Amino acid sequence: MFHTILIANRGEIAVRIARTARRMGIETVAVFSDADAHAMHVQAADRAYPIGAAPPRDSYLSIPRIIEAAQKSGAQAIHPGYGFLSENPAFADACTEAGIVFIGPPASAMRAMGSKSAAKTLMETSGVPLLPGYHGDNQDPSFLAAQAEKIGFPVVIKAVSGGGGRGMRVVENSGDFASALQSARQEAASAFGDDRVLIERYLQRPRHIEVQIFADTNGNAVHLFERDCSAQRRHQKVIEEAPAPGLSAEQRDAMGAAAVAAAKAVGYTGAGTVEFVADDHGFFFLEMNTRLQVEHPVTEMVTGFDLVEWQLKVAAGEPLPATQTEIHLNGHAFEARIYAEDPSRDFSPSIGKLSLFHMPNDVRVDTGFATGDSVSIHYDAMLAKLICHGPDRAAALRILKRALDACDVAGVVTNLDLLGRIAAHPDFAVGGIDTGFIAREGDILLVGQGTPPAEVLAAMALAELHAEAEEAAKAATGSPDPYSPWHARDGWWTNATPTRTLAFMDGEIAYPVHVIRRSGEWHLTLPVMAGESAPFPSFTGTADSNGIVLNGVHERLNVTRDAEARTLRRNGQTWRLRLPDPIAGADDETDSADRLIAPIPGQVTQVSAAVGDAVTRGQILVVLEAMKTVFRLPAPADGVVAAVNCVAGETVQEGQILVSFAEA
Repeated sequence: MFHTILIANRGEIAVRIARTARRMGIETVAVFSDADAHAMHVQAADRAYPIGAAPPRDSYLSIPRIIEAAQKSGAQAIHPGYGFLSENPAFADACTEAGIVFIGPPASAMRAMGSKSAAKTLMETSGVPLLPGYHGDNQDPSFLAAQAEKIGFPVVIKAVSGGGGRGMRVVENSGDFASALQSARQEAASAFGDDRVLIERYLQRPRHIEVQIFADTNGNAVHLFERDCSAQRRHQKVIEEAPAPGLSAEQRDAMGAAAVAAAKAVGYTGAGTVEFVADDHGFFFLEMNTRLQVEHPVTEMVTGFDLVEWQLKVAAGEPLPATQTEIHLNGHAFEARIYAEDPSRDFSPSIGKLSLFHMPNDVRVDTGFATGDSVSIHYDAMLAKLICHGPDRAAALRILKRALDACDVAGVVTNLDLLGRIAAHPDFAVGGIDTGFIAREGDILLVGQGTPPAEVLAAMALAELHAEAEEAAKAATGSPDPYSPWHARDGWWTNATPTRTLAFMDGEIAYPVHVIRRSGEWHLTLPVMAGESAPFPSFTGTADSNGIVLNGVHERLNVTRDAEARTLRRNGQTWRLRLPDPIAGADDETDSADRLIAPIPGQVTQVSAAVGDAVTRGQILVVLEAMKTVFRLPAPADGVVAAVNCVAGETVQEGQILVSFAEA
């Protein structure tokens, strides 16, 4: 067994690998970019080496820098985690050339499965079922259009070297094919440096089921059953579960056998995942991921095995820790991925400082973040994975719902509310949803926060009053006369009843809360909301560091204050309002018809405008990338470009003016 390994990754997966290595008595070495100098994965390792600037190409994707760090540290092996270089055969070759063990499959297996087209051809010869499609080398647009007609619409265009939904387009009819092909190729070239595509029949309501496989250097290969990953947004998973609900024993055995056959066909070793799409007519090979998967914890929960430990043992030349007959299912598990993104804004990434990051302590949580950390534009938007296990699916789902309600994150927008709505949806409760579930149920799942209930406004007001009192108390401790009446915090006024109004804002909508202090309690009166009738809602209450008492009812609630922002999570719903500083000036004009503004922080990857250009409304002028998501920013109106304030490669902030226009 190795005495030292280097983890060529960051975030929750690096922390998770270090945890297993430490248990096995193996020293761990982390690497970090300039943006990650104080990150959790750096603290989790025994030693850590800097490898470059924040952009991944200058750090986590730099093979020479990672190899150099491994050599300096004396690491015998490198664990690539997932993402970054984990499926890069050149990295595996570089490790071998440097005399370092790559904890993963051989480069030949990665090359065989790295191309979707080549992988499908290989699977076809190995007897693994495939969807009808074209996986060949001819990339002429007219030829591909003819192949799509032959397959029959709808079809899906996929990047040959793709993953994570990038370079992927669903085409409903022949009229949309040419533009979809061009768009998919552009995205594939940007993301993978390879614009080749394949075309397949698109199943209308498929399930996404994947099988965990493992193989050793002695020719042994097993599967550790399947995971259902059908809860997806934009072709990326948000909730996974194991085992797949509604799968018969015969289907489970057939999928497992096909996955093992796929692994043996390429001489595989280590951990891998064979992905299938399935419907009422059967299951079909989708792709093989030649690495450990994000969702591997649900497999660990239902089998009782530590898959990272298996990886380390196989890489060290040991046989698989168990045979197929020794691998059994135990109960049910869910994994919910918590992302820094806004589902109500088409899942736009959200960056910033985590003013609060609270996760439940009674379930497994894999994360690389803590309160006070910053979410960067340069890396994936996933904050944490919530993993829940129960004796059966119903019990595991109850645990998941409660765990989601116990999460509290402020400083960035998250998908926590979406996850809670999915878990509470009756179709999800039944099990067996398809990959279109989230988009189809968007009216229920993807809604914004809406009008805050009176209880939420009252709770925010009480928390605000308590926070102000705490700040006053701290100020009093620094006074030379702590008994001065100016430090009194009981709300007493001379010859008057203390009253004030807290005007919480949601965009341009104001929600004033009128406050009166009487007999040690706050009396609150709220406006009548639209659709409600008089009398005005009124409450009495107090607050302390443990929560609030509202009309005699105790609630453990936390309101996070971050400049003007106020965030409260209650009953699985997150409420974000502003409490403007009354002395601050009015906001700048928001009219943006004469300018193109960055909707989020990100890196400019393409600028298609120059001063003097005449542009039309909807014409793409700037391409922005943040957290592995590409945003194509169109001209807001017809006009002439007056100024271009960004260049490719530049990092811009939310609200920054990218292009200005004069009238056409």
